[in-house]
Amino acid sequence: MFVEKWEMEQKDIRKQEIRQTTYSTGIIDGKRIFQIQTYGGAGSTSSAKQIIQFDKDRALELIRILSSEFGLQLL
Repeated sequence: MFVEKWEMEQKDIRKQEIRQTTYSTGIIDGKRIFQIQTYGGAGSTSSAKQIIQFDKDRALELIRILSSEFGLQLL
């Protein structure tokens, strides 16, 4: 799944199980893409994988969102 835009949703959330998570980068259509992969949780027999991809513009938006939500100061 490629992120087209980040949109805030007002929703109750709960802590999720810990999953193995990896990331990759590559060039697609001349643009650098960042990809996050998550795998089945501990003890899961499923090797199901979820993938999220985003480009530089979406990465900058995500950095701004995370900075705002966590009160982070960017250098």
